[in-house]
Amino acid sequence: MDTDDYLKKVLQSQRLADDSDEMKELREHRDDVETILRQNFSESSLTIRYGGSKAKGTLIREFFDLDLVSYFATGDNTAGETLEEIYGNVKDVLSESYYVEEKTSALRLKSKDPKHFGVDFRIDVVPGRFTDDTKTDCYLFQKSGDKGRLKTNLDVHIAHIRDSGVLDAIALLKLLRARKALSVKQFAWELLGVKLLSSKKKVSLSMQLEHVLTEISNADDAITIEDPANPSGNDLMPLLKGRWAELQWAATSTLNVVEQSGWEKVFGNIESTDKASRATILTSAAYATSARTQPWSI
Repeated sequence: MDTDDYLKKVLQSQRLADDSDEMKELREHRDDVETILRQNFSESSLTIRYGGSKAKGTLIREFFDLDLVSYFATGDNTAGETLEEIYGNVKDVLSESYYVEEKTSALRLKSKDPKHFGVDFRIDVVPGRFTDDTKTDCYLFQKSGDKGRLKTNLDVHIAHIRDSGVLDAIALLKLLRARKALSVKQFAWELLGVKLLSSKKKVSLSMQLEHVLTEISNADDAITIEDPANPSGNDLMPLLKGRWAELQWAATSTLNVVEQSGWEKVFGNIESTDKASRATILTSAAYATSARTQPWSI
């Protein structure tokens, strides 16, 4: 089989259709979360939208989640006067129905059912507040960092990846990140891939992947990335600098495997990989279904 045909089949095996069991489960949880938030913040002007890989078009079966951005209108203090208060109050209402794990700006939802305690529902709720009435730029609370907040723009982030012209390569790089268990943040990984492939949109998929890995392997220092929504205000380089040795190891080792044995040694046999991915995700979905908390239980 031609190398690019193989990579495309790998990618096809990782796609999740909108009517798949996994996506149905995510949508059910999304509806639950939206009901909880709208019931508890009924006097708020609240915008709830999909973000992350679902909106960008990089969702893969082996490593997927759902970002639910939950932004309050500018000047709306019903959920809290500060970003930290909004973050904490959203966590409190979700904690009635879910075990909530705090992340830098997001709230990860997991099961509270004693039989399946901590089972990951693969949903991150991202509370924030729009900066003005245009409802474009927004501020997010930051648990770490000097400023304690991050100015960003969801639409700009989505468009930057979705319209990059290299979505297939970005999705396969995401799969590689999952297989290698890399600790780099997915958004930083995506930005790095898009930057390195900006002049390689017309070459083959295998050449795109090898180009990205070669550039990483050969770079002594972390390659510069910028937040497309706030390039001068948000410093994303710490996300790469602290992980650069790990990324170079992953890039170099992968290139060596590809040179010696081809990409199938990296991603495996398509049929067996597909079956393993489905089994893992469907087991997780089964737990989630049995443990899913209904919105009327709050």
